[in-house]
Amino acid sequence: MPNYKLTYFNFRGRAEIIRYLFAYTNTEFEDHKIEFSDWPAHKDKYPFGKVPVLEIDGTVYYQSLAIGRYLAKKAGLTGKTDLDDLRVDAILDTIDDFVSLFPWSGDEKETKAYIEKCGVSVLSGLEKELGENKWFVGGYVTWADLYWDICSDGIEHYQPGFAKDYPNLLSLKKRVKELPEIAAWIKRRPQSQY
Repeated sequence: MPNYKLTYFNFRGRAEIIRYLFAYTNTEFEDHKIEFSDWPAHKDKYPFGKVPVLEIDGTVYYQSLAIGRYLAKKAGLTGKTDLDDLRVDAILDTIDDFVSLFPWSGDEKETKAYIEKCGVSVLSGLEKELGENKWFVGGYVTWADLYWDICSDGIEHYQPGFAKDYPNLLSLKKRVKELPEIAAWIKRRPQSQY
């Protein structure tokens, strides 16, 4: 089995999808957190001066969604067909576009304005994609479902109730959190901010 070392800031953020995927497969990894205040001393050591990064047997890989895609394939959490993979990627990219532009350092007024401006189209689109299905793609869980849960938790922390009008998306979050491996991870994960 490969030796994994995950390095990220001392908050969940973009590393959490990687941690969820490790949890889903019960894969051990070294959990290496960097305090944000210590980052200037470490920044030059990492590709493009960013984290998270995943070291696999000493080789450093970067970009959280690229790492996630790699781990999702190993976990069997990608699409079962090429067209299902296309849907998984489209959903992931839609969610990522939404959260990438979210004003994470903004005040409540700024985050609320962002949700009002951009949230309705994204959330209603995701709600429509999910429909009455249990999971986003096919009849099975994929890492797109996990990514929705993680990203929506982060936004919920800053803008409580942002998805209250989307019952199917809220039900999906509940199902993800009830997956035995994810439930166990949530219970044991280190406490940190979003």
